[in-house]
Amino acid sequence: MTSMWALRILSRFLAMVGTIPRRKDGTVHRKLADLFEWVISANPQRADGVVAFDVVVDAETGIWVRVFVPAQGMGGDSSELNPKADEMMPVIVYYHGGGRAPEHKCPTAYNDCYAVLEWLNSEKAEAILPANVDLSRVYLAGDSAGGNIAHHVAILAAGKDLSPLTLRGLVLIQPFFGGEERTAAELQMKDPLIVSLELLDWYWKAYLPPDSNRDHPASNVFGPYSRDISNVAIPPVLVIVGGLDPLQEWQMKYVKEMVTIGKKVEVCFFEDGVHMFGQLKQIEIAEQMLIDIASFLENREE
Repeated sequence: MTSMWALRILSRFLAMVGTIPRRKDGTVHRKLADLFEWVISANPQRADGVVAFDVVVDAETGIWVRVFVPAQGMGGDSSELNPKADEMMPVIVYYHGGGRAPEHKCPTAYNDCYAVLEWLNSEKAEAILPANVDLSRVYLAGDSAGGNIAHHVAILAAGKDLSPLTLRGLVLIQPFFGGEERTAAELQMKDPLIVSLELLDWYWKAYLPPDSNRDHPASNVFGPYSRDISNVAIPPVLVIVGGLDPLQEWQMKYVKEMVTIGKKVEVCFFEDGVHMFGQLKQIEIAEQMLIDIASFLENREE
């Protein structure tokens, strides 16, 4: 687990390293960026009852996913690993965070991530996924930028016929929302861990279409230019918020507006949580976050 002093050291290191490949015009020097990428291969061997493998969803666009399945779903000994292995199991589609690729402006990330849902409905996916996958119980989850993506993909999915695939819930972990106006949290945090205002602004400049600002609907989902989603079918949402995250007020605004238009939303607030505290394994609260997410998913299954 990571203590606060260790997080501060890590934050300084990430800030220093992160500025190296970034250009002022919102592009990235990819060769430099690749030097700092920590790439971990999928583990096809059973580890804690799970195996992982990578699948190319679209060779033309380069979209790929990493699939994690119970080992018994790949021919392992189900009696050892899971006595309920013969039951149908839900699917969690997780979109990772870490900013966005400026070579592919908005809405490329949303379209690419939506394409994964279409792939799940395909014969290609059926041929490699365990037979007990239940596409009527699909959840979208994401951390930081991935949380933003999960919301927008859910909006895209609501206007499509993906049957039998059905979204049962969203888990937005400190979703990366924003807007032109500075919130009190953004202004008062003089030295926020992991993300700074300069870094946040650079991410939006890199991702949003030219000549747009942070009130673009991709960022400010309930802003002056956003569409009315009150009649859009959105499944229940869990939002994870950290009290040391400069984005917290944008996340809470999202919760408030979603409730106002009649959507089901739950909030788990972690007072000492920095941005991305779950991935950074911040002491105690990271584990509690996983427990809260599991509880949310279990309640959707009832």
